[in-house]
Amino acid sequence: MKKIGLVGGTGPESTLMYYKELNVGMDEATGGKNMPEIAIESVNFRKAWELVSAEKYKELADYLSKKVHNLVACGAEVISLTAVTMHMVFDEIENNTGVSLVSIPRAVCKEAMEKGYKKVGLLGTILTMEQDFMKKDMLQAGIEVIVPDKDDRELIAKKIYEELELGIVKKSTLQEFNKIIEAMQRAHGIEAVVLGCTELPLLLNDENCILPCLDSVEIHIKRLIELAQ
Repeated sequence: MKKIGLVGGTGPESTLMYYKELNVGMDEATGGKNMPEIAIESVNFRKAWELVSAEKYKELADYLSKKVHNLVACGAEVISLTAVTMHMVFDEIENNTGVSLVSIPRAVCKEAMEKGYKKVGLLGTILTMEQDFMKKDMLQAGIEVIVPDKDDRELIAKKIYEELELGIVKKSTLQEFNKIIEAMQRAHGIEAVVLGCTELPLLLNDENCILPCLDSVEIHIKRLIELAQ
């Protein structure tokens, strides 16, 4: 079995989910015979977001690349980032390190294709919703990707940063997000919603969302387990 390496801490809540669900998922996948070896390189969350906010993308890529090198040095073979937003410098990290990382966007695209979706809504941080790194694989596969209106994008980003990143989950926020999703469905006919931030599954799931969810954490973890076995 291959050792899994995670670049975590962006943010801490999603890293906790990855650690727990990788152990549970591998145990189930192997019929109770194996649980994974996992190495976590946890970044300084505040530093990473300062670099993102200041658009210092080369410095961000260099910082995350060092974390990937550390994972390789400790024997990790299946390596990934645990935050969708950090995929904005995904290609640069692969070029810097020579490591093929396990991509969240690619895994989500594969799942959307298997489910036959033709039009999906995308929720996430401002950068995830407004830039192309989470959309391009789905667009190339012929899946239309719809994002919320500007005011709704700003509300979603604010709730992620001020609540979910800190592990705060509010019923009022769930209601607000479902209203946004309903408006996207009504205006654009989306069939499902991509939880394009790894903290969003703290709030939304198939049971409480008005549309089916493409949970980026669940989908990514399933792919990591497949590759590590």
